[in-house]
Amino acid sequence: QVHLVESGGGLVQAGASLKLSCAASGRTIADSTMAWFRQGQGPGKEREFVAAITWNRRTTYGDSVKGRFTISRDTVKNTVYLQLNSLKPEDTAVYYCAVHSGGVPSRIASYRTWGQGTQVTVSS
Repeated sequence: QVHLVESGGGLVQAGASLKLSCAASGRTIADSTMAWFRQGQGPGKEREFVAAITWNRRTTYGDSVKGRFTISRDTVKNTVYLQLNSLKPEDTAVYYCAVHSGGVPSRIASYRTWGQGTQVTVSS
């Protein structure tokens, strides 16, 4: 059973950058598609697909982050990263990583194993 721990979140000003990490333990994730999702606060805020990376490093991104965020992975460290650039206040959310278990990579239902999340807050 894999265990995921996210880190790297924080409070930054608009335009700043952050790099999030998702460290996996329990088994290797080298052969798994991994993804990042985020969920803002407040009523009606659903968990939103951010980015995914396959075992051979093919990447996909949500429309709201294309060109600003970059997903990557280090198989030696068993870790997935999310580089967040040109941050905007609307990027404020808890960011979660997850292991793909089948289905469309951008859908929440395609993931069964999740980390606890890391908070990113962007001030204007």
